[in-house]
Amino acid sequence: MQQTAINPSKTTALRTRATTVLAQITAATLIATTPAQTAGALEVGRGPSLRSDIVVRALTLLDTPYRYGGTTPQGGFDCSGLVRYVYNAVGAAELPRRSEDIGKVGDPISRSQLEPGDLVFFNTLARAYSHVAIYIGEGRFLHAPARGGKVRIEALDDRYWQARFDGARRLIDAPSAVAGIAPLRVTRPPTIESLFDNLTVKP
Repeated sequence: MQQTAINPSKTTALRTRATTVLAQITAATLIATTPAQTAGALEVGRGPSLRSDIVVRALTLLDTPYRYGGTTPQGGFDCSGLVRYVYNAVGAAELPRRSEDIGKVGDPISRSQLEPGDLVFFNTLARAYSHVAIYIGEGRFLHAPARGGKVRIEALDDRYWQARFDGARRLIDAPSAVAGIAPLRVTRPPTIESLFDNLTVKP
């Protein structure tokens, strides 16, 4: 795997932020799934830990430059490229390339039902579901914003995003997700350390 150079202070900050978010997820958001929920889950079948993996992996990509059509940390991301990369990197699913198509898979949920790892959509180009982001908990989402920007975290309550909120969808533990996307097979869940393996420290 090609590695992305990152300075030591940023590595420390990312680990600290990831630890904080994971603590919030564990303490306040994630609950044990029922047998009925588990039966309809993605093939990976590890709902709570998969949600944590998605959030942590997404956090390692903070400050990655935006690039239209971008799909890698080395080349930059657009919004759907980022979401697709994160879901693929943790072994969740192969998502469609366009945000509008991603918006057709999984199950629609209300804002009050959001859990870390769910996807949120916005109308930023005068068309529905033209922007997609990853919900990370506590009313915040992580996304690749626009030209000249970098991957960052923002609040759903921000006036700009609140006015353009299009809805949310759940792909984890969502019965209809199995028919809509292609789940990946993984032999074991990735650890927090493995999610940082593609980062190298600059001298």
